[in-house]
Amino acid sequence: MNKKGHVLNAVLLGVGLGVILTVDPTTQPTTDVVAEGLARVIELSVPVTLGALFPDVDTAFGKHRKTLHNLPILAVFLAFPFLYGNLQFVWIGIATHYVLDIVGSRRGIALFYPLSKTEYGFPTGVTTSSRYADAVTVVITALELAILGAIHYFAYPLDAGVAGIQELALASVASVTPLASLLPFVSPV
Repeated sequence: MNKKGHVLNAVLLGVGLGVILTVDPTTQPTTDVVAEGLARVIELSVPVTLGALFPDVDTAFGKHRKTLHNLPILAVFLAFPFLYGNLQFVWIGIATHYVLDIVGSRRGIALFYPLSKTEYGFPTGVTTSSRYADAVTVVITALELAILGAIHYFAYPLDAGVAGIQELALASVASVTPLASLLPFVSPV
């Protein structure tokens, strides 16, 4: 995707996440919910947009779609809130940037760089200069919002904060640990 597509994706994600994190689908919206939703859109749009644009900083140095377009960089931004207590939503912008570059463009990205320079992408993408690039961006963003909404409403609230995520991680590890004893043939690599 091109920069315009990444900005469009970030703006739509900021608005969509603001709505997802504010609106309770089981209640009737009120004017308070609308005001809270607008505040949430503003709150989320900045970090999501920064995250969506960050990977393309590698056009100024390094190798584009390699240096900052990989899973180790995403892991750093996923870990950042645990270490410093801020930047909770920047990772969403980065992750959706990756999704757009993998699914929406023909070239793909080097997910495992610097370990591997192989670029991964879907054959369904369009070139960055395609007249369909914006439409592809909107469709992919709608799918991303549907997935984020499903996670938020049915699995785990995205706005639970770092403490909530740590609690979920500990619960997940605790629930998987007994299963490890059932798989004696699995050994660490």
